[in-house]
Amino acid sequence: MSPNSGEPLTTKHDKIFGSSSSGHGRYGQPYYSAVVVNELSFELNGHSVSYRFHVDHETGDLVSDHFGGSVTENPAVQLAHNGGWSTKGHVRREFPDLGRGDFRSPAVHIKHSNGHTVSSFKYQSHTVIDGKPNLPGLPATFGSEDEVATLVLHMYDGYSSIAADISYSIFPKHDAIIRSVKISNKGTRKISIEKLASFSVDLPRNDYDMLQLRGEWARECSRLRRKIDYGTQGTAGYSSHFHNPFLAILSPTTTESQGEIWGFSLVYTGSFNVEVEKSPQGLTRTLIGMHPYQLSWPLEPGEFLVSPECVSIFSDSGVGEMSRKFHRLYRQNLIKSRFVSEPRPVLLNSWEGLYFNFDEKTIHKLAVESAALGAKLFVLDDGWFGVEHPRLDDTAGLGDWEANPDRFPKGLKQLAEKITSLQARNSQEKLQFGLWFEPEMVNRKSILYERNPTWVLHAGDCPRTELRQQLVLNLALAEVQDFIIESLTRILRAMPITYIKWDNNRGMHESPTPANHHAYMLGMYRVFDKLTSLFPNVLWEGCASGGGRFDPGILQFFPQVWTSDNTDALDRICIQFGTSLVYPPSTMGAHVSAVPNELTGRITPIRFRAHVAMMAGSFGLELDPDTIPDQDKDQIPGLIALAEKINPIVVQGDLWRLNLPEESNYPSALFISQDANHAVLFAFQIRATTVHNYPLIRLQGLDPAAFYSLDGKQVLSGATLMNGGIQYRFAGDYDSTVVLLERLQD
Repeated sequence: MSPNSGEPLTTKHDKIFGSSSSGHGRYGQPYYSAVVVNELSFELNGHSVSYRFHVDHETGDLVSDHFGGSVTENPAVQLAHNGGWSTKGHVRREFPDLGRGDFRSPAVHIKHSNGHTVSSFKYQSHTVIDGKPNLPGLPATFGSEDEVATLVLHMYDGYSSIAADISYSIFPKHDAIIRSVKISNKGTRKISIEKLASFSVDLPRNDYDMLQLRGEWARECSRLRRKIDYGTQGTAGYSSHFHNPFLAILSPTTTESQGEIWGFSLVYTGSFNVEVEKSPQGLTRTLIGMHPYQLSWPLEPGEFLVSPECVSIFSDSGVGEMSRKFHRLYRQNLIKSRFVSEPRPVLLNSWEGLYFNFDEKTIHKLAVESAALGAKLFVLDDGWFGVEHPRLDDTAGLGDWEANPDRFPKGLKQLAEKITSLQARNSQEKLQFGLWFEPEMVNRKSILYERNPTWVLHAGDCPRTELRQQLVLNLALAEVQDFIIESLTRILRAMPITYIKWDNNRGMHESPTPANHHAYMLGMYRVFDKLTSLFPNVLWEGCASGGGRFDPGILQFFPQVWTSDNTDALDRICIQFGTSLVYPPSTMGAHVSAVPNELTGRITPIRFRAHVAMMAGSFGLELDPDTIPDQDKDQIPGLIALAEKINPIVVQGDLWRLNLPEESNYPSALFISQDANHAVLFAFQIRATTVHNYPLIRLQGLDPAAFYSLDGKQVLSGATLMNGGIQYRFAGDYDSTVVLLERLQD
């Protein structure tokens, strides 16, 4: 049998990256064939990864051969006996469908017009593309022809006339494999897509752990590591504080700096599903894609559905190296904003300093104090809008994006112009002005809701559940999308705004149909794409009661996200270290707030609070300078100057997590610049200890043969710093130090 149609079996395709006569190519790496097609065998090769699979000649099914470290041929493996019950339970399948003898979780579940759910996808042909096509309506990684290549497998179910195009893209420099699936209805009857996984892979029999990010409001992105046992484990939910669309599979012995790990990151903000299933025969299947409870996507004849893409990165050098590969890929090939590699302006946000208690005079005064401290951006948070329904608290005004005339009798534009005329301390820069919005939400007490009650998410006569006194606008509706675009466009064109904080303070309830969840996301992405394209010089920050929607889909459009509403410095160390498991520190927002902290009541030194916040790409203040002690206020200009000095390294460099906060009383991290000539070390002591030596901190990622100056005082070799380590004296609870390293030139 020859399942191949459209291309002869003898076709061989090699997409070479970095080839040269010397045998080495770009980035100093040996050249390799990124995509190799040899008859019905397929290879994707990166600098340190190989992904190989083939077409089974008898069944037309795609069968995995290897996903892991670089290999030059398929490993010699013996298949287990099927035992007579399952016809495919022993097969490592690339695209497992439903109903043909594989009792494990399927990657695709289609309900046909006659009611049955059996699918039989077989290989038809393939296409190799230089570069990477966009995904229609969805955020996606991108790259030039010398950065990425794409292999598309064309599958077809001849019994139901349904096509499945499985797209594999390889970024060799990052060891990243990107996968998505397009289902097309080629028949004459309507079908329904009940489940569709973007990535599906069967790993061979072995013992594995799984690593995820779990949390809750104010304690986002906690690392959860557990053993994979027989049966199914995983998570399912909306990208939120509770669940993050990320999963890693790793060997039990893998640590931060050594061992094998496979990371999977879904470029999606909606409801997602992660399944990890260890079969009775020992294979471990990993599926990640859209949540089946919020799908049931109808396809009429001629229509198609494209899944969000999933990014998978392999590392054989531990969790930290996986993280750095994700960081580099997302900075270089996911985030579209021009600010992605630019240092961020130090800001002061009005929220925790004033909440809803302000008028034009108090806002101008706070802006004057911000400039006097050395901040470069002043952000007016919630409470500035509402005419008929003034936003005096969280019960009214959402959706009515006009300045409150009682608070701003001379107009918000005039105030913005006064603020942007202020001179920032020790700088030639004028203060910038930013504004808070929550465009996806509405209060019942608003002109918008009174005029358009059908615009909110609602399911027939079911009650419209309010959270935080608000409802969710249905962005699946084109008229809602257009309203949001027009509202923000009007304001951004009317006054000097260079920063927008886009908030989202509740989850989605009462969707009219399961499919509306995905339609909402497509509408939301259209709004993001339109606004960020119209206003490329605005720095957009995502927020969802903190880090509730910290995911790659958001990062395509917004180069930074407010990491958590919890500004307690001790909690923030854990939150920021956890978030960095997959997301670049450059994408995090972190602010210094007043003490006692409003959530925890904890009192920490302002230097400790500032040093923690400096580990994020966007450093700022969230306080009223008039209400903090003079000794703290006096330190702020110097701390801002230090933050500005190291911010380029944090934004553009590589992160090495040296000591994890959940494992050590002395968490520490090292950032190394892109050119490797500069670095900054952050070291913390949580609790004071008596009659103990101070901790020995061993650095990583340096050149062992090079010499480094530490704060201009001491010179040590990279070998000494990494193998011998250094010690710092700490004094009391919540102490910290920041050390600047400079590589000395020969």
